[in-house]
Amino acid sequence: MVKARKTFKIITYGCQMNQRDSEMMADLLQDAGYEPVAREEEAGVIILDTCCVREKAENKVYGKLGQIEKLKSANPDLVIAVAGCMVQQPGVAEKIRQQAPYVDLLLGTGNLQELPQLIEEIKAMHRPRIVVGEQEGPVVEDLPRRRARGAQAFITITYGCNNFCTYCIVPYVRGRERSRRPENIIKEVKELVDQGVIEVTLLGQNVNSYGRDLKDGINFAGLLERVNAVEGLKRIRYVTSHPRDFTPELVTTISRLDKVCEHVHLPVQAGSNRILELMHRGYTREHYLELVADLRRHIPGISLTTDLIVGFPGETEADFEDTLDLVARVQFDNAFTFMYSPRRGTEAATMPGQLPTAIKKERLKRLMELQNSISLAKNEALVGQEVEVLVEGPSKTDPDQLSGRTRTNKLVIFPGDQSLTGRLVRVRLTRAQTWLLKGEMVDG
Repeated sequence: MVKARKTFKIITYGCQMNQRDSEMMADLLQDAGYEPVAREEEAGVIILDTCCVREKAENKVYGKLGQIEKLKSANPDLVIAVAGCMVQQPGVAEKIRQQAPYVDLLLGTGNLQELPQLIEEIKAMHRPRIVVGEQEGPVVEDLPRRRARGAQAFITITYGCNNFCTYCIVPYVRGRERSRRPENIIKEVKELVDQGVIEVTLLGQNVNSYGRDLKDGINFAGLLERVNAVEGLKRIRYVTSHPRDFTPELVTTISRLDKVCEHVHLPVQAGSNRILELMHRGYTREHYLELVADLRRHIPGISLTTDLIVGFPGETEADFEDTLDLVARVQFDNAFTFMYSPRRGTEAATMPGQLPTAIKKERLKRLMELQNSISLAKNEALVGQEVEVLVEGPSKTDPDQLSGRTRTNKLVIFPGDQSLTGRLVRVRLTRAQTWLLKGEMVDG
C-alpha cells in the first residue's frame, strides 16, 4: 500500500521575525516527514503565520481564510492553522473561531515547537485546538534546522521586547525580552556556514539590548565580535536597532568588524520631541542626530534606513514639520513610512487627538515625496561605482536579470546567469532609480 504524501504550505505575513518563525515551523514539519509544496491546492496542511502590528495585516489574514475555506470544503481532511502574533492578542483566538470555525489550530508564538504533534492529534481526534501559552517562557534551543535556504539566513538572537512604545502591540504578543545564549547562536551560525551560508541577519525586536538578561556580561557588541570570528562567513546584518540603546561602544565595534555590513536600520518614528515623548521612545531628535553623525564619522559610506509614522495622536502641523526637517537633515537612503493605525490594547489607541484619515494621508504623501527625492539622489550619486553584490536570484520583475544586494543593502538588478545565485560578484552601477540600481558585472 502506498503511503499518503504529507504536504504543507506556510503563508507568512509581517516582519523578519515571522519569516524566521515560518522557517522554524517548516523545519519542524520536514523533520516529521512533511514536504513543502508551492500551491495551496496541493497542501494537506496550510499555516498562516500572522502579524498584528497594523490592522491591514489582520484584514489580509481574514480575507485569506475566506479563500482557504473553499479548499476545506473540497477537502475536509485539510488542516488549517493560524499561528503568530495575531493569535496572541486577547480575544482574537475566540474571534477567529467564531468567524472561521473551519480553522483547526490556533497556535501562539511560544508554542511553535508543538506544531507537528498538534497536527497529528487533530488528524486523529478530528477536533480543533487552541494552544496559546505564555510568551515569556524559557528560550527553546536545539530545534531542528534541516537545511540552509540559499546563501542567506535569519538567526533570532532575542525574543520579545521591553520597550512598550505606546503605539506598538509587540510586547503584548511576543512577551518580555529574552536573549539566546551566545554559544547557541554561534553554533547555529557555524552550522549554517557549513551548509553554504555566507550572510546572516541577526534578528530581535531590539538587537542593541541583547544580553541584558544574561549573567555573563555579554552584550550585542560582544556577540558581533564572536559572530565576526566565524570562518567562512562573509557578511553580517542585524535588525532592528533602537536609537536609545545604540551605544558608542557598539558604533566603534561595528566600524572595525570587517564582516558587519555598512548599513543600519535605525527607526526614528518621528522628528518632534513632543511626539517622541508621547510615543515613549526614550530619546530626543537631538540625540538621534548626534548618533547619526557619530555613525557617519566612524563608518564612511554607511547607508541609513528608518521607519516613520505620520498622524500619531495629537500630532500638529508643527510636529509634522519637525519630522520633515529631520528627514531632510539626515538624508536617509530609504524609509518605511506609515500612517498611524490604532491597535487595540496599546496606550496610543485611547489617547486624545486621534487625527482624521484625510490629514494622515496628506502628510504621508508629503513625507513620501520628500524621502523619494532623497532616495533617488542618493542612488544617482552611486552611478559609476563598482560594488560587491550578493546574488539573491532572478529579479522578481524580470527573470532574465539577476537581483542582489550591496553591503549597504542597495538592491541591484543586472544581467547574468542564474548559476551565480549565492555568490559575491563585482558590479558596475550604470543607472539609478528611486528604489534600486541597475548595473553590469565586471569581468574578473
